[in-house]
Amino acid sequence: MNDLPPDLPRLRTLETWLALSLDRVRQQIAAAEQREKERQQGEEHRPPPPDWVLELGIGVGAPPTEVHTGDCYAIGKRRRTITREQALEALTAGVRACVHCRPDTDLGVL
Repeated sequence: MNDLPPDLPRLRTLETWLALSLDRVRQQIAAAEQREKERQQGEEHRPPPPDWVLELGIGVGAPPTEVHTGDCYAIGKRRRTITREQALEALTAGVRACVHCRPDTDLGVL
């Protein structure tokens, strides 16, 4: 059973449609490959996470709210990278340690 039309004009029309469709598919493939290349380059050039992060309060001059390890998933948007010594100072000054990443345990402050 042949599912193609028997006459030449309809076969030419089908050929044109298939060629256009193939071009669109190739363009989509090229775009997807470009996105994948950019994603890989982004991963390769991403800086390492900081060791310690201080989560800041809302408003200018607000006190910090929590100390986190650099790879903690619970860090808020208002943050500042800090050194180990600054993290120790903040914890001993009463800034709360994150309950998810437990920086106080990593720093030896309990």
